[in-house]
Order: sequence, then C-alpha cells, then structure tokens
Amino acid sequence: MKVVTMGVHVLDVLVRPVEAIPEGQGATLVEDIRMTAAGTAAGTALTLAKLGASVRTAGAIGTDPTGDLLVQLLDKAGIGTELLVRRIDTSTSATVLPIRPNGDRPTLHLLGANITYGLDDVPWDAVAEATHLHLGGPELMGAEAAARILAHAKENGVITSVDLLAPGELGTFDQIEPLLPYVDYLLPNDDQVLGFSGEDDLLTGAKKLVAAGAGLVAVTRGGEGALLVTAEGTESVPAFEIDVVDTTGCGDAFSAGFLRGISLDRTAREAAVLGSAAAALVAQGLGSDHGDFDLAEADEFSMTAEVRG
Repeated sequence: MKVVTMGVHVLDVLVRPVEAIPEGQGATLVEDIRMTAAGTAAGTALTLAKLGASVRTAGAIGTDPTGDLLVQLLDKAGIGTELLVRRIDTSTSATVLPIRPNGDRPTLHLLGANITYGLDDVPWDAVAEATHLHLGGPELMGAEAAARILAHAKENGVITSVDLLAPGELGTFDQIEPLLPYVDYLLPNDDQVLGFSGEDDLLTGAKKLVAAGAGLVAVTRGGEGALLVTAEGTESVPAFEIDVVDTTGCGDAFSAGFLRGISLDRTAREAAVLGSAAAALVAQGLGSDHGDFDLAEADEFSMTAEVRG
C-alpha cells in the first residue's frame, strides 16, 4: 500500500488530567504533557505507518519551530514529509487539548497554514503514483478544488478516501456534494453525517451521501462502533470494550485501520474491525500517536478483546 495522506496537519499539545482551568494566574499540577503530530492527514498517516503502509503526507505548515517539530515527529514515525509545503508568513496549525479525567477533550485551536493549501501545492505526480489517496478536511480547500484532486486520483487508478474535519453543526451538503462522485470511501463521524447531509436520521443521512456518489460510507459512532452503508445495504460493527484515556486521534486511527484492511483485500466489515481495533489501541493512551503496535498486534487485539453490547 503506497498512500498519500493530504490535508490537515496539526501539532497537538495534550495536557492530562484537567478538571478545570485555574482562575487568574493560578497553577495546578498535571500528570502528563505531550506533543504529537495530529490532524486528518497527519494523524491518519501515523497509524497507517504502524500498520505497514508506505506513507507520504502532503499539506501546508509554517517555517516556525512548531513546523520543525511536526516534521521531526512525522519523520521519526517513518512518514515521508517531502511533499509538505512550508509557509514563511503563516504559523503551523496547533491545538491545545486539556484532557478531562473521563477522556473528553475540549480544544483551543489555531487554524494556521492548513487553510492556505490549494491546487498549486498539490503533488500531482505523487498522487498518480500512489495506490491510495486519503484526503482529510476537504472543506478547508473547497469542494471544487477537492473534487479536482480526487478526480485526478481516480483517473490514474488510485483508490480514494475522504475524512471530514468540521463539526456537523458547521457542515452543509454543498461543501462536499461535488467531490462525492470521486470518493470510494467516505469516513465521517455520526455528527458530521447529520450536519453535512442535513438529515435528522443517521441512516437516512448516510444513504444520501451514497446516493450522491460515495462508494461506501463508514460512520464512526464512538462507543457504539461503526455503521457501514452502501447502495446494497448497511452493516453495524461494534466497538471494543476498553478503558478510555483520551479519544484524540481515534477517528484518524479508525480511518487508517479501515483503509489498511481494504488494501489487504479484506471485506468492508473486516476492515472496519481493524479500524476499530486501531482506534481502541490509540484511545488507551495520550495523543494520536499512542501505542507501539503493528498490524499483527492490532489483529490479535481484535480477536481477543471484548466488544461492547
């Protein structure tokens, strides 16, 4: 599997546990502070590399120290960073996440260079040479630009997938409709399906996305597992029973596991099980890069761990 992950790159600063922000100039002690690569492109790349894929990542970051650290973290994970473009006049995107004791993660986010990535930055030859293109956060570059990139991939026989970035409440159907005919696998969460489809029912919303052109919609639903929807039917895949430490990057880990499964000619259900296992492994620690696991270990986890429900 030779994959290009394209789109959102973020440096996450995670602090745990945080029950409340001290008032005024007050201070409190915490157990852990970590910095990790994250985002719908970079976070997915991390888990894909763990699962044995050859990964190059493309997007826009700054020339600031934040960008330097982000590149170092990606390089250390074995991810090719030569397709990243670096902006002199724009900061690298970053997020501060005060992780609550129950794993909830409010965010303080800087959009940064991510919103500057456009068609002039796309490594068209690298996309054509890949076996898979994963586009994370197409809303930031616009539907028409995203559609052109995905169409180029399809014209060159590349499998395509898309993960959304915006919360459902900010989503509208016209933000993604033009690109759906070029998407083999759409990987949103349940909130995004409802928001972007404009429907009140999850299954109805997912079917609307399929009818507009997406080949398969794999909807993540947190502790309720995943819902797979195609023109032929639907199937539910349960989540695994774990003690959650932090849910940061779980959606990206699911995407990575699902896509790696597809690349190994597994069924959609089997791929979703691998995605759920990867997400569960990441959720047991702090940050998108948590877990020193590989494909064999993720498969073993999926066969031995208890499922919910």
